[in-house]
Amino acid sequence: MKLSSFRRIVSVVFFSCIGALPSSAQITKEDITSRINIHDLRHPYLFFSNEEKPEIRKRIQSDPESRNIMKRLVAEGNRFLRRPFQKKVLYQPAHPRFETENDALPYLTDISDGAVTLAFLYQMTGDEKYTQRAIEYAEAICDVPEWKNAAHAFDIIYPRVWPWNVPNDQVVFSYDIYAARIARTLSTAYDWLYPAMTMQQRDKIRNGLLEKAVTRVRGNYEFFWWSSAYKCNWSVICYSGLGVSALALLTESPQLADVVAESYNRIGLTYDQIGEEGGWQEGRGYSEYMLTSGAYFMDALKRVSHNKLDLFRHPKIKATAFDFQLYALTASFGDSDGKSGTPTYAANKFVAETGSATSAFYRERFLGAGSDMFDILWPRSTVRPEEPKQKSRLFKNINWAVLRSDFFDPSTVTVACKAGFNDDPHHGHLDCGQFTVTWQNVPFIRDLGRMKYDEQYFNEERFEYLLASSEGHNVVSVNGEQQIVAKKKDAEWKSNVGGNILEYRTDDTRDYVLMDPTHAYPGKELKHWRRNIVLEKPAVTLVVDEVGADIGATIAARFFPGTGDNGGVDTRPEPGRHKASVKAPHATGEEDFNGGKILKDHVLLTDRAGHSMVLIPLVLDNEFRIVGDKAAALPVANDAALEWVQYVETVATAKAPTTIIATLILPVADEKDAQRMSASAKIAVVGNDKVLVSMNDADRSLQWVFEKTADGLVLQK
Repeated sequence: MKLSSFRRIVSVVFFSCIGALPSSAQITKEDITSRINIHDLRHPYLFFSNEEKPEIRKRIQSDPESRNIMKRLVAEGNRFLRRPFQKKVLYQPAHPRFETENDALPYLTDISDGAVTLAFLYQMTGDEKYTQRAIEYAEAICDVPEWKNAAHAFDIIYPRVWPWNVPNDQVVFSYDIYAARIARTLSTAYDWLYPAMTMQQRDKIRNGLLEKAVTRVRGNYEFFWWSSAYKCNWSVICYSGLGVSALALLTESPQLADVVAESYNRIGLTYDQIGEEGGWQEGRGYSEYMLTSGAYFMDALKRVSHNKLDLFRHPKIKATAFDFQLYALTASFGDSDGKSGTPTYAANKFVAETGSATSAFYRERFLGAGSDMFDILWPRSTVRPEEPKQKSRLFKNINWAVLRSDFFDPSTVTVACKAGFNDDPHHGHLDCGQFTVTWQNVPFIRDLGRMKYDEQYFNEERFEYLLASSEGHNVVSVNGEQQIVAKKKDAEWKSNVGGNILEYRTDDTRDYVLMDPTHAYPGKELKHWRRNIVLEKPAVTLVVDEVGADIGATIAARFFPGTGDNGGVDTRPEPGRHKASVKAPHATGEEDFNGGKILKDHVLLTDRAGHSMVLIPLVLDNEFRIVGDKAAALPVANDAALEWVQYVETVATAKAPTTIIATLILPVADEKDAQRMSASAKIAVVGNDKVLVSMNDADRSLQWVFEKTADGLVLQK
């Protein structure tokens, strides 16, 4: 048995102990060499060949978008060409995420961009004036001792809590996502500059790619944590950089076919983790980063194998492409965000390869004009965009749901909500039960997002930070008890820490989600929690929380407004004190805060454009108060500034084993309108087994009936 085969068997057996691996077609070095005629390869070949250049040049002349991109590239190329340049001896701080003086990553990014831009201009124009400076930049990259981010040095990264499918014992950190990007960019420049280089210049770049990337990982895959972290985007990013490097060097080092095979296999295993609806637990931004990085290797491999090795045909990629990016707009969960920031060229490529009309709709309606050289190489496809008839989507594998009636109309509300499990120690938050409400393109109830990365943010301390803990989310607490995490440093995984979306319904008038986040908590104070979320289309949100706790316990439902300056962060000075300025209102009083006003029985939220929503709490058979306060957020960084993050809470004392808190959130014209809406809102028991929530909204009366089942309340169909 070959060593590589033995290693793969050992790997599968080992990892089956900590999580079953999905099946994925595995290929060998021999499969690569049988599908790629290495002896026929002639540079350039990674992303285009000499035979294809006339067509690309014609596109630059005939297509306005490509022509404008080329004009910009020429201007940037002239700057790279004419500016003074001297290789740097880099200062690498011992603690780069604490200190601010770190020129290594900007320098590497700058000269790698210079090398590939000038190399592209050389190929497209044939003008050799671009080559020597491009080669100079490429050689300078090779002279940098380390391509990895210094924040991933042993002493800093060693305390990290490792994600799913990664053994606790990790000690090798010599190749990371930053090194992968540099390797991929330098490989591309190598492919495009090859005809203009001397033997020594080629060998210098080969030296850099082999020493700083390929040979660090080749044959040592089991020592790199990201190698088997198939629910983490690092796996695709690192293997794509490694795979493109191996492909670029095949003409000189055909034995690197084994690296190409390993990259293909591991990327496929990572794509297996994408949900049937396209969901990715780390969030939209990290999914985008993964797919964009993977596209380079996928395209190059497909080309050199003459379509015989095509990861674009992976079932999850073919079926969903960029569906997650479209449907999860506004879903700012974990360290990610809900914005449409996908690189246009990546969307172009996946649409062209998969034929997805939904992804084509996302690309054409949300992403704008291209601006990268790869927008020329991967232009807009001819796939006809189609807006999906159904606008809402449940992502079953990650327990997210996004409820909406329209993708574009800002007068309609989008509700993003999630249950899921607190088992992503890399980019996840303790946010089981979280939801956001977006109206007029403003997150009136928001997710705080991620904080600036510091050295401890990925360690066990991560979940003590406000923005990652449940304290910083729109969830429920009992006696201050917070959610827990499934994985700590060097500890065994805790199973079922979190909960599922139990029911999801969608139609033209109403969307509904029922979730149970009970097991996201230790179970000492919060005994039971079911959260019902209703979007009464187009713009009324109802949240009904059913909370089990001991009689006398303090129950709080927290909400973070996103309507103030800097998105609900109080930036106003507080001379002489550091306490929050927003207090619980008196029985007949009111309090202003940044972006809103707390009144006796409701909260008025107003954005900077003057749009207002009202938040109306209702507690069944119980008294409550609305409390406004601030939480402090401060990363451990030399240049960090303290931020006060404002929130409001509905607070009640449990009078029975189960307390029911309803919250209505809807647009209003002004404060008077908000008062009228609040006065009309009611919650009551009807019959023996139903709870009714009702309200008069302008020209209509709204009511929602929840049936009592053995497990709890469910919205009546």
